[in-house]
Amino acid sequence: MTSDKAPAFVIRDATRNDLAAITAIYADEVANGTASFELDPPDLAEMINRYEGLKADGFPYLVAEREGKILGYAYAGYYRPRRAYRFTLEDSVYVGREARGMGVGRALLEALIAACEAGGWRQMIAVISDSATSRASVALHAACGFAHTGTLHDSGYKFGKWLDVTLMQRALGSGASEPPPGR
Repeated sequence: MTSDKAPAFVIRDATRNDLAAITAIYADEVANGTASFELDPPDLAEMINRYEGLKADGFPYLVAEREGKILGYAYAGYYRPRRAYRFTLEDSVYVGREARGMGVGRALLEALIAACEAGGWRQMIAVISDSATSRASVALHAACGFAHTGTLHDSGYKFGKWLDVTLMQRALGSGASEPPPGR
C-alpha cells in the first residue's frame, strides 16, 4: 500500500550549499510579490554576503528541506544597528510558492523563535510588507505569539501602488521581565 501523503520536511541550519535555492525563492518574491520591498532581485554573490554576515554575527539561519529540495528559509538579524537594540531581532521567513500551505512557514518560524530564545535575545519584531495581501503572514505571526504593534501606512511603493507595513512583536524567553545577559 502506498501513501499519497507528501514526505515530511526537516528544519535544519542553512549551509552555503543551500544559497542557490534560497536565492531563487527570494528572487521570485522580489520579482513577483510584495513580501520584500526590494525592487531588483539580488544575485547569488549578494545573497552569500548577506548569509555570511548573519552567520558571522551568530544569528540563526534555517531552511526547510524535503528530499533534498529547499522549500523555504528563515533567519533573524538585528532589528536596528544601534547598540541599545542588541537584544531585539527582526525575523524573515520566505516559503517557495509550491510549498505554501504545507506548514513550512510555521515550522520555520517556530524553530527560528526557539533558536533566538536559546541565543539570549529578548524581543522579535516582524515587519510584514503589504498588509493587504499578507494576511497569511500576519496570521502566522499571531499564531506564534506576535501581537500587532502598528501599521506604517503607504510606506513603500512597488508595482505601481503604495504599500503598508504591519509591525508585530513578541517577547523571547523572559522578555523584558529581567535585565538581559551581560546588560
